[in-house]
Parts: sequence; structure tokens; C-alpha cells
Amino acid sequence: MAIRDVLMRGDLALTPSEEKIVRLLLTDYPTSGLGTASSLARRAGVSDPTVVRLVVKLGYEGFPDFQAKLLAEVEARLHSPLLMMEAKRQGSSNDSAVLAYLDSVSEALQKATAATPVQTYERAARLLMEAKGEIVLVGGRFSRHIAGMLAGYLVQFRPGVRDLGVLSPQSFDTLADLDRRDVLVVFDYRRYQLDVVAYAKQAAALEVRILLFTDQWLSPIADLAEVTIVSPLEVASPYDTLAPAIAQMEALTAHIVSTLDDDARARIERLEKVRHANAVTLDSEGPEESSARKIPGPKPARSKLPKQDDKA
Repeated sequence: MAIRDVLMRGDLALTPSEEKIVRLLLTDYPTSGLGTASSLARRAGVSDPTVVRLVVKLGYEGFPDFQAKLLAEVEARLHSPLLMMEAKRQGSSNDSAVLAYLDSVSEALQKATAATPVQTYERAARLLMEAKGEIVLVGGRFSRHIAGMLAGYLVQFRPGVRDLGVLSPQSFDTLADLDRRDVLVVFDYRRYQLDVVAYAKQAAALEVRILLFTDQWLSPIADLAEVTIVSPLEVASPYDTLAPAIAQMEALTAHIVSTLDDDARARIERLEKVRHANAVTLDSEGPEESSARKIPGPKPARSKLPKQDDKA
């Protein structure tokens, strides 16, 4: 039985406090149940034990069991690209599908502007640039690429930036070196990756400060984050878009650049010297190296006229 159907059973004997929780779960189903038990209790205006008693009354072993089944239901029924394919299928014209998709991305970008106040970006920038320890970045299957992009920017502005890339058992070993001086940057969008959530929870237990990039339904990490930047995801496609998330990451970078002090600018200058010395990019080569790299032009075409007999 679906959790929604369990919540709507007519034979449930609910206390007024339990009824508040059920009403909240049904009003904002299923996202209201995706946070922690404490966040659900806080939003419903009840105590944490009341939430736990309710889910046991509903037939679950506890809140983790309830949430695990809710997540499984969400993934299977709502967020599966295969099942959303028909719901968001466009007309038969390829052109109309392309234009509809691009229009929907544009709308998502507009929504992203209103989803997070400018002050949140300012707080995020201070969190990153004033951290005394390391900046560690992590993300999900697709969003980790945005984490890598942000790491590429941050390493130009300050030392101690580490992009974890694909999480592995060895990645969790990095937790042994983290403490309250460090900052964890997490990109976590629905379907909320379990290893990413686990890493963030363990980092939070070490008092690591967290900057979270997530969607409007909020990753479970939102309850642990000091700063959260929210991005809309839904577009005219069975797949969510990360275009607003990239734009938000770049907007944060732009804000950081606008506030750089002399030390950060000196670091960029040193990096540019290193890149120039190693000819990292084409514009860092001298004229001799550039000419040596020139692509040869086409060879002159051979004449098709018959050879003249030099004895003629």
C-alpha cells in the first residue's frame, strides 16, 4: 500500500498532534516526509517523540523505515525518467520539443533568481573565503561535475580546496582530517544520493560547516547546512535541469571575485605565472612556440598538364 493511502485510512485513531503531522504530510506529499523527524515535528508544531509514535502506529518500525519506504516510492513513481517520459512527452516535431525545452530552462533560471536571496550568496562567499581549514566539495552522479567546476574557481582564490569527485570508500577516509575549521560544499538534488547524504551527516557530526546547493524539495542535508542555495529543477523533459544550479554556482563565484582582497589577487597572479611558465594554454606561448604549432596549410595542387619533353 502506498504511504499516501496509509495516511488516508479511515480507521486510524489519531490524536490532535498526530493529525497535524498527517495533515502536513498529505498537504506537501511526499516532500514533507523527506527531511528529518525533527524538521517534520518542528513544521507540524509537535514534539519529536510524537512523530516517532505516529509512524509506528502506521505500521513502520520507526522513522528511518518510514522515510526509506517513502524515498523508494518517490524514486519509483515520481522521479523515474522512464515513467516521466510519457508525462512530459512533447509533440512529434523535433523543433517544438527543442524550443519548449529551452523556454522551460529560461523559466527555471528566472525562478532561481527569486528562490535564494542575495544575502544568502553573501553568506556563502564569506563561509568559503574566511574558512581557516579546507574547502571540501562533493556532489551526486551529475551534480559532482558542478562541484568540480566550483573547485576549479575556488582554487584560484584560496589554498586548501579539495574536490572529492566520485565518492568511494576511500573518500570517507578524508573525514578523519576534518573539523570545525573546515567547510563542506555539497551539491545534492533529487533523487538525493545516499553516499552524499551519509558523508555530509558524518561531516556535520565533526562540526564541519556545510554549504548546500539543492532543489526546492530540500535534500535531507538541509537540516545540517549553515547556508542553503535552492534551485528549481523541473523543465519540459523527463530529466531535471542543472542549468540554474550552474548559474547559481557561477553567480556565487562572481560575487567572490567582486570582493577579492590583495592576497587573493596576488595568488591569481602567481598561478598565471606558473601557467605561463608551463605553456598551459595557447595564449601563454611565446611567438616562437606559437609559430611552431601552426597548422600547415593545404599543399599546392599538382598540375594536371602533361609533362613537357625537355628534348623537344
